[in-house]
Amino acid sequence: MKIISIVGARPNFIKIAPVHKAFGKYNDIVAHKICHTGQHFDEKMSKVFFDELEMPKPDFYLGVGSGSHALQTARIMMTFEKVAESEKPDLIIVPGDVNSTMACSIVASKMGIKIAHVEAGLRSYDREMPEEINRVLTDLLSDYLFVTERGAIDNLSREGIDSRKVFFTGNVMIDSLVYYLPKIDSSGVLGDLDLTAGDFVLVTFHRPSNVDNTGSLRALFEFLERISREKRVVFPVHPRTKARIKSFGLEGLIPDNILMTGPIGYIDFLALVKNSALVVTDSGGIQEETTFLSVPCITVRNNTERPVTVEIGTNFLAGTNLESVGVLALDILSGNIKKGTVPELWDGKAAQRIVDVLVTTHKRINK
Repeated sequence: MKIISIVGARPNFIKIAPVHKAFGKYNDIVAHKICHTGQHFDEKMSKVFFDELEMPKPDFYLGVGSGSHALQTARIMMTFEKVAESEKPDLIIVPGDVNSTMACSIVASKMGIKIAHVEAGLRSYDREMPEEINRVLTDLLSDYLFVTERGAIDNLSREGIDSRKVFFTGNVMIDSLVYYLPKIDSSGVLGDLDLTAGDFVLVTFHRPSNVDNTGSLRALFEFLERISREKRVVFPVHPRTKARIKSFGLEGLIPDNILMTGPIGYIDFLALVKNSALVVTDSGGIQEETTFLSVPCITVRNNTERPVTVEIGTNFLAGTNLESVGVLALDILSGNIKKGTVPELWDGKAAQRIVDVLVTTHKRINK
């Protein structure tokens, strides 16, 4: 059985790493290969992630680079088609909701190659998010849909997806977190950055609506200044955001008590998450990691495709008005936090369940 897993952005690495490890017990019957599309590619950071996650060098690197959604998707489809034609895999595994996820699924579907979607069924019900389009189309094309929370099963049912294709296996993001907890706990990043556990706020913003125009960035720094009066703020900054700050001439607005860093590796970043008093983000996966680690999280968005993190986890869905977010943040820092619980099957064993389903089904079909 030949399987190719697709990675295009750093969150994909985190999701595929435990899957790759889980295939280890089936080495005699499964050839698992990894295709890196290069959708998001920073040589230093990609190497850090692959090294930290103990992943082998990708078998295929497509090098598509950045571009508009249409251009990037087209490049991925054109280059991955050549890989699929030469390798003729029985199955591809696509994690998450980036352009690589959808593009490779379309190619595989047209070539009659089976598709397994890891993290299926998540919905924000906001079609203005490019990721939502990717999620919906990928689920429609997939032969195996592996879900992280029960709400995703309901979403797929409403969309008419055959329930026999849907498997509740848990969250592979948490698999990586559980596996690397010893390394996370021994990280020296707090000492390196002169931080005290529980005495700082971790902030991540990357969505264009928050960082790609002067007004949004000004509002963000005003928010950070307000929070930094209570706790030191740590802000790992994406290179694009750093360039925007410079081009807009906003360096002078950076508060004294904010520590701006470059991108941080997986282990050190999760050490910061685990030891922070609060995380404020517009990201997706961090909502899950903070829930598992029982760290308060404010998601600066109007919707989330991960509602279980709000319903039973430690995540607050706060909208995009940073003045209101600031009020909520100060309230949480004063001690008004909710005690969350860890969602069902977020136990570090999701990847093994996924791999067992794929191998068992393949054996049954090919008897």
